Amino acid sequence: MRFLNNIGNHFFSVAFSYLLEQRFRDTLCGTKALLKSDYERIAQHRSFFGDFDPFGDFDLIFGASKLNLKIVEIPVRYRQRTYGSTKISRFSHGWLLLRMCSLALRKLKLV
Repeated sequence: MRFLNNIGNHFFSVAFSYLLEQRFRDTLCGTKALLKSDYERIAQHRSFFGDFDPFGDFDLIFGASKLNLKIVEIPVRYRQRTYGSTKISRFSHGWLLLRMCSLALRKLKLV
């Protein structure tokens, strides 16, 4: 993982751990698994946090937490990309993710 991505991932894992009162180590890993029925429930309540997550990671994690679903992390090993290029812009997308954390802070902690 690139240096700045690693720093961002660490920051967001600390932020999520605080916001959701559960330890998170890798919030930006793109791999998520859930039941279709749980996804449909999260989708029904999407308006609570807003529908502006371009990746779906925060949407799924915040939504699952809001619905009191059990969240379990399974470690993922990162390897160097062997094809293609990233579609993620560290700064503009990082800013968007920071705004999403701010929204979650207001909705979950400062209620």
